Amino acid sequence: MALQDQPSAMTLAPKDSGRAAIGEPTSRIDGRLKVTGAARYGSDLHGGANPAFAYLRTSSIARGRISRIDESEARQVPGVLEILTYRNVGDRVKPGKTFSEKGYMGTSIAPLASDKVWHDGQIVALVVADTFEAARDAAHRLRIDYAEEAPSATFGSAGLTEGKATEKTEAQQQAAKQQAGGKSKEGENGGEENPKVGDAEGAFARAAVKVDQHYETPTQHHNPIELFTTSAVWNGDRLTVFESSQNMWGFKYGLAEQLGIPADNVHTVSPLVGGAFGSRGSLTQRTALVALAAKMIGRPVHLEATRSDGFTIATYRAETRHRVRLGAGADGRLQALIHEGWEVSSRPDDYKVAGIDASTRLYACPNVASNVTIVHADRNTPGFMRSPPETPYLFALESAIDELAYALKMDPVELRRINDTQKEPIKGLPYTSRHLMPCFDAAAAAFGWSRRSAAPRSMRDGEWLIGWGCASTMYPTQVGSAAARVSLLPSGRARVETATHEIGTGVMTALALTAAEELGLPLDKIDVIVGDSNLPPAPVAGGSNSTASMCNVVAKACREVRLKAQSAGGGAVEALASNNPHGAPPNGVEMLYRGKPSLAGGAKLKDRIQFAFGAHFIEVRVHERTREVRAPRVVSAFAAGRIVNPKTAKSQLMGGQIWGIGAALHEATDIDRRAARYYNNDLAEYLIPVNADIGTIETIILPEEDRQVNDLGIKGIGELGNVGLNAATANAVFHATGVRIRELPIRIEKLLV
Repeated sequence: MALQDQPSAMTLAPKDSGRAAIGEPTSRIDGRLKVTGAARYGSDLHGGANPAFAYLRTSSIARGRISRIDESEARQVPGVLEILTYRNVGDRVKPGKTFSEKGYMGTSIAPLASDKVWHDGQIVALVVADTFEAARDAAHRLRIDYAEEAPSATFGSAGLTEGKATEKTEAQQQAAKQQAGGKSKEGENGGEENPKVGDAEGAFARAAVKVDQHYETPTQHHNPIELFTTSAVWNGDRLTVFESSQNMWGFKYGLAEQLGIPADNVHTVSPLVGGAFGSRGSLTQRTALVALAAKMIGRPVHLEATRSDGFTIATYRAETRHRVRLGAGADGRLQALIHEGWEVSSRPDDYKVAGIDASTRLYACPNVASNVTIVHADRNTPGFMRSPPETPYLFALESAIDELAYALKMDPVELRRINDTQKEPIKGLPYTSRHLMPCFDAAAAAFGWSRRSAAPRSMRDGEWLIGWGCASTMYPTQVGSAAARVSLLPSGRARVETATHEIGTGVMTALALTAAEELGLPLDKIDVIVGDSNLPPAPVAGGSNSTASMCNVVAKACREVRLKAQSAGGGAVEALASNNPHGAPPNGVEMLYRGKPSLAGGAKLKDRIQFAFGAHFIEVRVHERTREVRAPRVVSAFAAGRIVNPKTAKSQLMGGQIWGIGAALHEATDIDRRAARYYNNDLAEYLIPVNADIGTIETIILPEEDRQVNDLGIKGIGELGNVGLNAATANAVFHATGVRIRELPIRIEKLLV
């Protein structure tokens, strides 16, 4: 489509002209803005001139009802404009289905819909005032009384329910019936299939060498640097929302559904994201409340939730328990693998981690069984957190593999080599590529694994016990339906537009490199515009799919625009391209334009299976008397297809490695079992690694050619770096001390035995 008819001054160089291209280490095109402080995030956008400010009041109980709200003192605070509670909101905001139920929401609990309290920290009021200080003061002056009921906090608490959610509101029950064609889904087994093949129980009973152990991973919270912030402004019947997001079109359609307005009347904006890790992939209930408040007062409203509120108004990593049974012959070949998981969810929702899709397919084994049970407690609904399924489930599996290696008196690397496979064991599907053992070989050589003394407590340096551990990492290659617009301008510049999200991983630079390669233009002639629902839709920035999804569709648009430029005879040209990758639903593009992008990949394809793989090696030092644990060095190798930008890829993988150490030694959200409340809900007590906790990090990226995954051969790396490193760390701690820690995190008190 011609944009204008003036003569064109642009020239397109051949694609092999030696200009910027995929695979060249490149500094981020948004880097200068970020290091100079000029970058604008969702939190910086207040919706226009003279915004009002909102402040949340959240529940102080985990289960029960609000018996009384006294607003009189709060409304006397100068500058207070409005107070939203269930008494003036009610059904004005619809609940919506959760993301995992093919909806848009992080929870089905509608905001301020009734006096019911489902979990601690639930939003019970939103106060709007001329200033932030007035809104905060008034929120604290609200007098709220509760009729409290005894809550169920976590595993082992009284009153838990298992299986599908059993306690739903009338509106949620009706929505479930409509979704099921008039039939209730209550009592049915939801989520992914539990993979199985052969006779796992019988093979385990007959195995010569066995491991049968239980493992636990804790609740963890994202804690991105940018707080959960929303600004809303109305222009007549049209709503604009400024909020950092991983799902622009999903937020657009989700808000429209909640507020009962046409989706075309909703505009969402998210220029840059100050950290997400899954926490901004599904719509939280705060957004609709801020939009409603702005409508009620006829003025833009800005909410910046507190750090502690972020623990309960958004999603988090679910708490899990596992039983892993491995049976092997004397030669180390697996004969049985049985992985059972238990996961905590909220009372009304059925969020499922579904990590057995990965753990049952990592090694060759003729007999596999698995099962996952959802345990419903009085907690807020969990959700996606960086590598959501693989991080907890591979901790259990890779810890058990290490235990099996010791039972066999076999090197842990060799045990994995014996059970390596080019076909996954459940359906016999071939991997498009699998370089797990080359990763182990490269990382082991760089780490010096051959110098390891196998016996626990056999390596030391003075008072420090030294342990070496290893583990596999894997992550499915996922590619979602996507759309992008590419324009060539008479000035010689190209513009790439798509509603994808710059969540800090460098996708803008990856798209610029793709366009530069396809168009033969210098990188500084490429403008990339993202983060706006007025642009062509993109899949959720999660599941390590963004680079693969978006680079492939941008490459397609660039090829189309080259053809148009060659025949246009002058003027600017543009091409709008959509892409529905192999394995996506036939209506994937249609779903994309309804804000419901569908990811394809991993174990879900019918004719193949596609994963990225890697290997972690870590050295820990445990003080013999104090049991202090240090991690002076990590070496990891990864095979993840074609790397678009090695510079940012290494940074992403290194960040994952650091997170893996934190997940093993530091991170856990502590829960008051009596009150079902989080009590370390700030960065003073929620422990994360700091510079002093991290030693040398070596990141090796192996070249890997795999054109079966997609046209450009891109696999995705955002979540590969942290999977498995928690298990490698636990394995190293056992090697150092002879104490096997099966419950994360690994802290001093667990080693005092």
